[in-house]
Amino acid sequence: MAVGSRGRTAGAERGEARRAWPMLAVVWAAVAGSVLPGPGAAQLPQQAALDLEKGDVEVALDRTAYLAGEPAELAVRLTIEDGWHANSNQPTYDYLIPTSVDLELPPDWPEAALRYPPGEMKTFSFAPTAISVYEGEVFVRGSLATPAAAAAGTYPIRANVTYQACDDKMCLPQVTTPATVGLTVGTGGEAASPEFFAADAGAGTGGGAQIGGAGRGFLWFVLLGFLGGLILNAMPCVLPVLSLKVFGLMKSAEGGRRALTTGSLATAAGIVLSFLLLAGAAIGARAAGVAVGWGIQFQEPLFVGALAVVILLFTLNMWGLFEIHLPGTLAKVGSSGPSEGLAGHLVTGFFATLMATPCSAPFLGTALGFALTQDSITTAAMFGAIGTGMASPYLLLAAFPAAGRVLPRPGPWMATFRVVMGFLLAATLVWLLFVMSGLVSAPRVAFFEIGLLAVALAIWLASRSQRGRPGRRLAGVAAAALTVMAVSTVAAGRSEAGPSRIGVAPEDRLIAWQPFDRERAEELAAEGTYVFVDVTADWCFTCKVNETLFLETEEVAGAFERYGVIAMRADWTRRDESIGRYLADFGRYGIPFYVLYRPGGQPHVFSELISKSAILDLLGD
Repeated sequence: MAVGSRGRTAGAERGEARRAWPMLAVVWAAVAGSVLPGPGAAQLPQQAALDLEKGDVEVALDRTAYLAGEPAELAVRLTIEDGWHANSNQPTYDYLIPTSVDLELPPDWPEAALRYPPGEMKTFSFAPTAISVYEGEVFVRGSLATPAAAAAGTYPIRANVTYQACDDKMCLPQVTTPATVGLTVGTGGEAASPEFFAADAGAGTGGGAQIGGAGRGFLWFVLLGFLGGLILNAMPCVLPVLSLKVFGLMKSAEGGRRALTTGSLATAAGIVLSFLLLAGAAIGARAAGVAVGWGIQFQEPLFVGALAVVILLFTLNMWGLFEIHLPGTLAKVGSSGPSEGLAGHLVTGFFATLMATPCSAPFLGTALGFALTQDSITTAAMFGAIGTGMASPYLLLAAFPAAGRVLPRPGPWMATFRVVMGFLLAATLVWLLFVMSGLVSAPRVAFFEIGLLAVALAIWLASRSQRGRPGRRLAGVAAAALTVMAVSTVAAGRSEAGPSRIGVAPEDRLIAWQPFDRERAEELAAEGTYVFVDVTADWCFTCKVNETLFLETEEVAGAFERYGVIAMRADWTRRDESIGRYLADFGRYGIPFYVLYRPGGQPHVFSELISKSAILDLLGD
């Protein structure tokens, strides 16, 4: 659903009335005369006043209807005539007129956050240096929330686009062109205007160039998703699982090239299939009006508790206390493959994906932001691209099994290696218990830990009994019952979690973090104060690494003090719809997320893998 506007508008007439021709000389001098003074400067012909607008404006929404309280994505398209350009939203020089969009929303609706694409640096005859401009199709995206109390009906959304058209010789006065679209609150909404959103899903994230076309845009985001998935393999969350995979591949190498190829393909299939399942869950949640995001399942004690039990079982398995015997058909599948079994490789692929979800990586945030705002087919395709990227090392090994020669030769040392890998998994279990401590009350966490010990004890007793004996079966039943009790205990205690610890500034912190307040951050930036926002969570391992290595450092803390930067931290450990909407406003659906509000400029979004130099350079240090 898109609506366009072109021609002489009320905004344009007001702009002409304010400036008239004497003022036009000042505008032209600011753009061209100041950088190319003298009698040779071009003069604006008077007939140009008849056609000051050199662009078409259209505005569209991503759905035909929304439920009350459901977020909406809006896109404004400015199509500039050939041979003309407009200054970008962040022009190279302060005196240049930026392209901007002003949204007029119904009364009492929350303000929308706009995201502008980066400009293209080009050189013109009137300027000795390149300047940042827009040419061709320009997309500005916005995220807005429909009020939960909004009544069913259609509400007008008006976008006023202000820009100044220039060619390589002259600039026209700025004009303001409106375009209006109706936002319908009601049921039965379907995806709409995909070309508006496929072409610009990454705009304003600070991560890439503008894409000028739906087809090319989709392929670009597929590439970003693939690269993000590939980099996930190096994230700290996945390393314990990679140790398991290396161990399994070394065992597979015993069966020769065919076994190594089959095992690698099974692992890749497990990864891709699990990403497609995540895509299905995201599509279903979005259709039900539930907020979606990357890693948000770690906000649920039930998921964390169940995953902790799985980690415990893998750990005990690596320590040799028991073997996982697959039933029926799965056992046949496993016995037909390499020593680990096809089912084992497949499960490892699923497990690797689960452990990757609390991590984010470069390119992944932009790709996910695009995937989660598109139709179901595009969302599934994007998740498939991310999964293929993560599975690509195994696909490469399957295509070139000779590369398996770099793996160490199997031998007695593998027994010791297996125990060491068990300790890595045990460390992951400790981390999950730390995550659990931020989701439920301390007594429930303690009861859960006791339950895990009881499960381990029951499994140990079962391993001491002979197969087929009643005591072994009894210990197995007890382990299953204790698992259900422990997970149920933490699942029922979600509302009992203590207050957030993030945003408090203890004495041992170099930076005096304040609790996140979006309105205050925007007000401070409007008043001329730098504001740095960090969205983090206890379950985000990458967040903790970035905090230790790059944020809580003397260099960054010193720069914050010199420039008067207010540091705010948002805690997304537990579900918080306001933080989810805040991320969505920037086109992001995962963490870590870092943004610097700058006086007189648009907020700057950093990469997921932030660096000290990125912060210091932006502050001018």
